[in-house]
Amino acid sequence: MGKKTNIQLMVDGRRIDGRLPEQLREIEMKIGEIENADGSARVRFGNTEALVAVYGPRSLFPKFLQESDMAILRVVYSMAPFSVDERKNPAPDRRSIEISKVTKDALSGAVFLEEFPRTVIDVYEYIIQADGSTRVTAINAASLALASAGIPMKDLVAACSVGKIGDVLIVDLCGKEDNYSESDMAVAMMPSKGLITLLQMDGRLTKEEVLQLLKKAEENCKKIYEMQKKALLEKFKVVGED
Repeated sequence: MGKKTNIQLMVDGRRIDGRLPEQLREIEMKIGEIENADGSARVRFGNTEALVAVYGPRSLFPKFLQESDMAILRVVYSMAPFSVDERKNPAPDRRSIEISKVTKDALSGAVFLEEFPRTVIDVYEYIIQADGSTRVTAINAASLALASAGIPMKDLVAACSVGKIGDVLIVDLCGKEDNYSESDMAVAMMPSKGLITLLQMDGRLTKEEVLQLLKKAEENCKKIYEMQKKALLEKFKVVGED
């Protein structure tokens, strides 16, 4: 079923935060934010901000947990208690556990796990400010953090959200849109390969609307992908000049 609300999310072709239907929020990407991590990144979409740290590959103990032919990728997604208006309990909840799992699935296909048997790669995603689309923001940051850790990858993973307000299809949902739009969809992909690694939907859409939203998601993932590559190039260019 679609979501119901009395909140007016669209007025005169503009969304609740003033954007046009196909307009992304302001995006900021920074790499190397946590010195003691092997790789780290901070990504901001509007008022949603994710900080991600990567540790590994490193030996996994106890040994019975090891995989003899590949590394294990572990992902922990959590929201800071101060990230939302009403203080969030810092203990893991059902939603954070679910997002941790789907994020692991979204990233695993991009990492050459077979290069590091008997090891673990830990990815810690921390939402420090939440205003919608937190899982896709965290995936973008995690992809950058993995790359900055020097872990071989088939491609970066870029992610975005798309959805529907009334009969209007939109991209990059803010918090109120996330909560009250007719539907929303989270998409992650390896853009250079055209492979979707995450697809989750809430609400009701026609087949044609799903196809249209997937096209919009792909277009915007490619934009985000270019930003990711630029952030990495700028970071390692500076390192090379030091």
